Amino acid sequence: MLSVITFLPLLVCAVLLLWPRLGDRAYAWVWIVTAAVDLALVIAVWAGFDQTGGMQYQQRVRWIPSAGVSYHVGVDGLSLPLVALTCLLFLAVAVYSLKERRRVRSYVCLFLFLQTVGLGLFVALDLILFFVFFDLSIVGMFFVIAGWGHGERARAAALKFFLYTFIGSLALLLGFIGLYLAAEPHTFDIVDLTSSSPLAGRGLYAGLVLLAIGVGLAVKTPTVPFHTWLPPAHTDAPAAGSAILAGILLKMGTYGFVRIAMPLLPGSWRHYALVIVVVGAVSVVYGALVALAQTDFKRMIAYTSVNHMGYIVLAVGAAGSLAGSDAQARSLAVTGAVTQMVSHGLITGALFLLSGVLHDRGRTYAIDAYSGLAAHTPRFAGITAVAAFASLGIPGFSGFIAEFQIFTGSLASQAIATAIAVTGILITAALFLRALRTMFLGVPRLPQTIPTGGVSDLSRTEAVPTVGLMAVALVIGVAPRWLLDVIEPASRTLTGLVAR
Repeated sequence: MLSVITFLPLLVCAVLLLWPRLGDRAYAWVWIVTAAVDLALVIAVWAGFDQTGGMQYQQRVRWIPSAGVSYHVGVDGLSLPLVALTCLLFLAVAVYSLKERRRVRSYVCLFLFLQTVGLGLFVALDLILFFVFFDLSIVGMFFVIAGWGHGERARAAALKFFLYTFIGSLALLLGFIGLYLAAEPHTFDIVDLTSSSPLAGRGLYAGLVLLAIGVGLAVKTPTVPFHTWLPPAHTDAPAAGSAILAGILLKMGTYGFVRIAMPLLPGSWRHYALVIVVVGAVSVVYGALVALAQTDFKRMIAYTSVNHMGYIVLAVGAAGSLAGSDAQARSLAVTGAVTQMVSHGLITGALFLLSGVLHDRGRTYAIDAYSGLAAHTPRFAGITAVAAFASLGIPGFSGFIAEFQIFTGSLASQAIATAIAVTGILITAALFLRALRTMFLGVPRLPQTIPTGGVSDLSRTEAVPTVGLMAVALVIGVAPRWLLDVIEPASRTLTGLVAR
């Protein structure tokens, strides 16, 4: 079942490339149907998932046996929510992309390719399989940014994104080879490496392996100081590309921490937990402060991603701090981190799609270029305000559930860092309120090329995906039990592995 879910989009991509040319809307509708079928299959997997059963739906096939590499896939409570998020977000982006008119077949095929890559990474249980999907995501997003972004700047941003993240992936590969060489017998299988813990008591060697893996994942996440590729990539990418980059590709880094770094290197994770916590707290505050200084709406949202990813890094670092905490607090921090991954994908994905609506109307993301939009675009103003408040963690949405668990779980062992990170919420509130007041209130004003009376509100293809994503965030915020019941058992297992 997992292989079907993973490779269905790629199969459809291949068929579209070989089939005689169709109309632009036909390609988009094929993508929508494919994403909807994939989401339905994930819902079926979720319905059959045993919440206490550990890793499930496993499939293992020999791939490169001489090197200890296999095609090994499966899901547990850490990966299943991210698989569901991937299918949901790609479906939303597919609906949003009905209005795309530039090289539609190539555009659709690239996103179908990225959907397979994202799903493949979240179900991968072999380090080399994980790395293959990790690296392919860089290639796919490079072409999305360069081909459908905003002119020459987009091509420069795509090149910076590729080089920066590719170097990070090389560091990740070095760490994986270090794990492989330490294992007896040699293997890249994540399940086997988790059970054997080959680097236990290896001191400096284990620390260097964690450094290589940590740098590779930190670049992808991204955390300070490895974040500089993110703002230009987001600003100059098409809105759909930014939604996938923020909602799915950034989670590849944070997911790598909970799937690989923590369970495979528990001793080193505990030893360097304070460093990880500091990096997380700095990312939270720095991301919020720099976002506050932005005059570009999309760039501001990009920096809030650095802020939100910082919360996740803070939580997983606190989960490795055994002193001053108990198992329940550490498990709560990990549960909050995974919930934050889902929440950020939903809310920030919607915000990036809404930023695309803004650019389509006024051809600029400059906050000061707009004023009084609420008078002419009430639906756009309303959903943007809801998404902004959800992003800053207001009760009733998924962000509150995630951040509450992160702060509660982290406070016991890392009180000072957690207190510093809480200030990020205040700064985030200030930056969103400033942007909302400037763009939507006051005397109506638009860029000179667009007449004030001619601006249109959200179309159906823009409203359905953004409202749909926010509706799921609302459901999680009001009734999170269905999600937490899946995540919590896996979080307890993970914190037990870290504490061994």
